[in-house]
Amino acid sequence: MKLLLIVPHPDDEVYGASGTLMTYLRDGQACGLVTLTRGEAGRTLGLCDGPEELARMREVELQACLEVIGLPVHEQHAFPDKYLKDQPREPLMAVAREAMQRHQPEIVLTFPPNGSNGHPDHVTTHQIVKAAWDSLPAGQRPRLWYYASDTPPENEALLSQWLPPNTRHDVSAFVTRKLQAIACHRSQALSTVDFIRKFPHRITSETFYEVQN
Repeated sequence: MKLLLIVPHPDDEVYGASGTLMTYLRDGQACGLVTLTRGEAGRTLGLCDGPEELARMREVELQACLEVIGLPVHEQHAFPDKYLKDQPREPLMAVAREAMQRHQPEIVLTFPPNGSNGHPDHVTTHQIVKAAWDSLPAGQRPRLWYYASDTPPENEALLSQWLPPNTRHDVSAFVTRKLQAIACHRSQALSTVDFIRKFPHRITSETFYEVQN
């Protein structure tokens, strides 16, 4: 496998990496996605009633998104959305470690230490993926990438852990499909608007921080 994403929520795969996924998949390289929660604690925008209905809606949205991307390998877990930090670490680490061992990706991608935006699930996912990666024998570790933006965070706490990108992919060839994939996450329309308003350049250019061994 070329690239394995390990992220907490449905939609965490699409904004910053869908063009990269489509590039690799076009070139015949396998990719995969591990989603740790069902996203039941997100905003409903009045589209559904309650967490369980939202989780079912987001499952349908994610499957539609992955069909647009062309990504067939997906593992869905049901750890509690918004409360990953309160969960025992070993089961979460085991999911990440086992996925890396089974798929043997060249690259694993997750959130940076500050979670990109400070979201506690993003931060916890970074911590468990990094711990699982550290637990592998040095010769068996994939390359480790984090989502990264050229735009420094305005929040001082986030800025102290900001890692500027050192890897860039021009994904402009896939911009139409990327926008279609983003739009599949209909319940997350406000997140989409915020992302495009703050980071319009990241629609056509996907940027990452590669950890140096």
